[in-house]
Amino acid sequence: MKPCISQATTLPSPFADDVNGYADGGCGAIEVWLTKLETHLESHTVAETLDLLRQRGVSLAAAAYQGGLLLSQGEARKASFDHFKTRLELCQQFGIRTLLLVADFAQKIDSTSLGRAVVSLTEAGRWAAGFDVRLALEFRGQDTFCTCLDTALMLTEACREPNVGVCLDAFHYFKGPSKAEDLAKLTTANLFHVQVCDVAGIPRELMTDADRIFPGEGEFPLGPIFQRLREIDYAGYVSLELLNPMIWSSKPSQIAELGMTALDCLGCRPPM
Repeated sequence: MKPCISQATTLPSPFADDVNGYADGGCGAIEVWLTKLETHLESHTVAETLDLLRQRGVSLAAAAYQGGLLLSQGEARKASFDHFKTRLELCQQFGIRTLLLVADFAQKIDSTSLGRAVVSLTEAGRWAAGFDVRLALEFRGQDTFCTCLDTALMLTEACREPNVGVCLDAFHYFKGPSKAEDLAKLTTANLFHVQVCDVAGIPRELMTDADRIFPGEGEFPLGPIFQRLREIDYAGYVSLELLNPMIWSSKPSQIAELGMTALDCLGCRPPM
């Protein structure tokens, strides 16, 4: 397991400040917040940005996130896929191998919607394969559609594209209807990315992204998740993702240093 930190953990900080701060804090891999990178590229070239990453010894482990692909129709679907293709080009330019997808928000879901989601996910996977990018579908515990690990796995298996798998976000795993037995369905073939955090003293029905704290400081029973990761010899990235405004007030270097210590305690080690 390899550690990285999501730029959502330092959301107000500009892309270049994250690169420098994470490097100063001992973090050599970043889960990119795509909007940050896109904003950065409005005033910097791709070559300049790649040079910054090389100088600081930082790699881009994954990118978050793309939505609007699974259930949208008509002009909305075309706009979402056009945006998606632009981001695939960006991933290719920066050697980002994994792009996170989130399911569309839906007030109501039926069998027709499920079928549409599988078709769209299949198409997205085929487009991504052309750019040598994997898609990691993230379930979200508070949503109406794709709220649990089991459903995310079902959708990725139904599309039968080898470059389409799941992202396991510990926050949504514990907040939503996922079950412990769902972890047994994870394999090295279907698990593409992992995100971790913790929450303390808040009922699951009430906790929000803003309540995320460093792993080990709260009450999430992360042990079974990491036991399963070790059982399948998961060798991918484990990303610290904390969308907490109180944490955002700290310097990226301080957050990176604390984050790397927390990830190390979970058994994540930087590549030698």
